[in-house]
Amino acid sequence: MRVRLFELRLLAVALTVLWAAGGGIVLIGYRPGGPWDLLVGMTAALPLLVAVAPIVWPPLATSNRGAAGVFWIGLLAALLLVPSIVSVTAQVLARRSEPLLPSAEVVYPWAVALLATGLFSGLGVSRQLIAETGYGRKRLAVSIGFALVTTSVIGIAFAGVSLADDAALRDMPSLYSRFGPTSAALEPLQCDQQLVTGPTAQLELNVWGNIDTRSIGSVDLTGQRSGGDIYWTAQVVRSDLFGQFGAARLGSAAWMLAPNQGWYGVPFASLDSAMIDATAIAEAFTSGNRATAEDRGVEYVEGARARHCRVAIDGDTFGASFPQVVWLVGDASLATWRGELDYWIFGDGEIGMITGSVNGNAQAILPHGLQATVEVKLTATDRGKPVAISAPRTGK
Repeated sequence: MRVRLFELRLLAVALTVLWAAGGGIVLIGYRPGGPWDLLVGMTAALPLLVAVAPIVWPPLATSNRGAAGVFWIGLLAALLLVPSIVSVTAQVLARRSEPLLPSAEVVYPWAVALLATGLFSGLGVSRQLIAETGYGRKRLAVSIGFALVTTSVIGIAFAGVSLADDAALRDMPSLYSRFGPTSAALEPLQCDQQLVTGPTAQLELNVWGNIDTRSIGSVDLTGQRSGGDIYWTAQVVRSDLFGQFGAARLGSAAWMLAPNQGWYGVPFASLDSAMIDATAIAEAFTSGNRATAEDRGVEYVEGARARHCRVAIDGDTFGASFPQVVWLVGDASLATWRGELDYWIFGDGEIGMITGSVNGNAQAILPHGLQATVEVKLTATDRGKPVAISAPRTGK
C-alpha cells in the first residue's frame, strides 16, 4: 500500500511540474501586446490547483485493477501534456501573436489532459469526502463530476480570456509585421487603384483540391524572389505523384527541379510564369479584373494594416495565375470553372496575401467525380528586404 501511495504521489508531482511548466511558459513568455496578456498567463496556471490535490490526497484504490486504472489516467494526462507544452513553447519563442487556442486540433489535447488530471485528482478528493467502504460507484460519480466541473470552469476561463485578448489585439497596430507597414496613419490603396509588385519577397504558396469533398492532393511551396530572380521548391502530394519540384532563375540562367532528376538547366524564358507572386498579380489582378472588385474593408493582418478586396475569377485565369495547379488537375481544362480570389493591399501599395478557390466539373480529372474544387493561399512577406538568390547545385 505504501508503494502505491508513493507511486501515485510521484505521478501527481510529475503532473504538477508539467502543468507548472505549461502555465509558467505562457505567464512569462506570452506577450503579443494585448491588454489581457498577463491574465492569459494567470488563467493558464489554474490547472495547478487541480494537479496539486493528488499530492495531498492520492487517488488510492485497493484492488489491483483499480490501481492500474487510476495510474493510467494520470499517465494519459502526462503523455498529452508533453507535446502540447512543446507546441506552446514553440509558439511563444516564435513570438507569434495569434491566440493560444486557434483551432479544435490544438484545444483537444489540452482539454483531454485537463479532464484526465481532474479525474485523477477527483478520485483522491472523493476518497476524503466519502471515506466509508462500499461506496465505489458514488465515489466514481463524484470524481467524474469533479473532473467535468473543473475542466469546464478552467477551460471557459482560459479560452474566454485568450480569445478576448486576441480580439483586442486585432485592433491594435504592432511595431513590426512581416506583411508590411504597421502605421495606422497609412491608408491602403483602393481595390481598383494601380498596384505595385514588391522588389523582393519571401514566398509561401499552398494549393490543395478535392473532388466531392475527397482530397486529390496538395502543393506546398516555399521560396524567395528578388526582382526577376527566383528560387523555390515545392512538395507535391497526389495519389499518383509524389516528390519535390522546383524552379530557379538567376541572371540569364534558369533551372528546374523534378523528382529523380535533380536540378537541370532550362531555357530562361520557360520560367516566365514561375515568378509566383509576380505571376499571380500580373494575371489575376489586371486593371480590368479589379474594376469591379469588392471592397471588404480595412483589416489588420499580423499587425499590418491592409485593405481586403475580392474579385470573381474564371478557371483559365486561375490556372495562369497559379500554374502549379497542373500538378493537381493534370491536363484537365478549367475553362468552365468559376471562383473568386481575395487579396490584401498593404500600406506600401503591395499585395501581401491572396486566398481563393475555383470549382467546376470533375470528370476530366476523375471520370466518376462530380464537383471539383481547388483552393489556394499565397503570402509574399518581408517585401523589399534584401534577398540573396543563389544558383542551385546541379550535381555536375
